[in-house]
Amino acid sequence: MAGAAPCSLRAKRLLLDPKFEGYKLSLEPLACYQLGLDAAVAEVKLGDDQYTLDHMRAFGMYNYLHLDSWYQDSVYYVDQLGRVMNLSVTLDTALQKPREVFRLPTDLTACDNRLCASMHFSSSRWVALSDGTGRLYLIKSGKRGNSTSEKWEIVFNEELGSPFIIAHSVSFVKSDVHSVAVLLLRVEKDELDTKGSGFHITLEWVTIAEISKEGDHRYEIFKRRVLQGKSVPHYAAIEPNGDGLMIVSYKPFKFLQEEDDKLEENDDAEATNEKKDPLYYWQQTEDDVTVTVNVPRNITKDDIKVRFAPDSICVTLKDQPPLIEGQLYSSVDHESCTWIIREDK
Repeated sequence: MAGAAPCSLRAKRLLLDPKFEGYKLSLEPLACYQLGLDAAVAEVKLGDDQYTLDHMRAFGMYNYLHLDSWYQDSVYYVDQLGRVMNLSVTLDTALQKPREVFRLPTDLTACDNRLCASMHFSSSRWVALSDGTGRLYLIKSGKRGNSTSEKWEIVFNEELGSPFIIAHSVSFVKSDVHSVAVLLLRVEKDELDTKGSGFHITLEWVTIAEISKEGDHRYEIFKRRVLQGKSVPHYAAIEPNGDGLMIVSYKPFKFLQEEDDKLEENDDAEATNEKKDPLYYWQQTEDDVTVTVNVPRNITKDDIKVRFAPDSICVTLKDQPPLIEGQLYSSVDHESCTWIIREDK
């Protein structure tokens, strides 16, 4: 949960066209198709206590049509009856009649303090779905876009606190274990904020993994992490392998420490205090890199074996396991590399 390293964005000159003269305005009319629905979209209007710019950006300007990036001719929406409806949209054709693919088990109108229902397509066969009341559903959809094979099945659902919308989700496999990571967004009252808007933004990063116990396969929450900030992010997504977050925001986000994290940090701090001096030091100029390794006294040159390679280094004392072994950051001229013993250490 350490801070991300800064990166530099540079233009790729090979992609720039030096002969480009500019854009031209087209006056050709755009095709527009309309279709009547038998039930309205489940729109949720902002309440009296949702008056800030962040509420407007997060919930007031919400797009109720969800594009399936895995099947780009398909869009989905949730109607007032709690039905997830699928609609095929292709260019230069009339809109097809929406079809129901799933129905939320809860009555949306029965909850007063709710947000708009939201969904995100984690993969070609997995969907993360929120009913807007604070309950998260993980759904195995089958192959979407085909009525014969698209069968939405709930494999996980749990109440996760106050209402949220789903900002992003990914499906991945690690060590033969399938997991789905979901990023939840909330705008919550901040009693300690007396000079600002009185609210803060919460991003909850939930990882749900497949657990096998005595032949029974089910999905459970593997880890929950919470970040807090003061502005709704312009962009927030989970890294494809579930290893990190990518956030673009006007104001920074910070992880809130859980008790388990504090215990782990204390353990790490104790282990660090027990460690001795670093195994090696290094310095670098434009021409070379110098690595200094501390070795026990009374070690002779014959006891040391150093192996240089174009992209790695290995230092061994007598017949012991390597003192240092690993990949270099970049390639070196290994034939010009050398080593010496200084001050017998």
